[in-house]
Amino acid sequence: MQNTAKSRARFRRPLAFGTGLAVSLAVFAFAPGLPGVIDAGALVVSAGAGALAAWVCGRRFGPDR
Repeated sequence: MQNTAKSRARFRRPLAFGTGLAVSLAVFAFAPGLPGVIDAGALVVSAGAGALAAWVCGRRFGPDR
């Protein structure tokens, strides 16, 4: 049972990171009022949003839960 929970956690965290990264990049690219340019700052903020999503997912759905 423990192995299954660990494998699910290993699957969820990268998925959460990728989702957070993609959603925040989409906001920077398509939100009205923003220039629609993906620059270095947008990439850093998006990576931070993805890392935050992965951390929250790890805390919420970690293997010890």
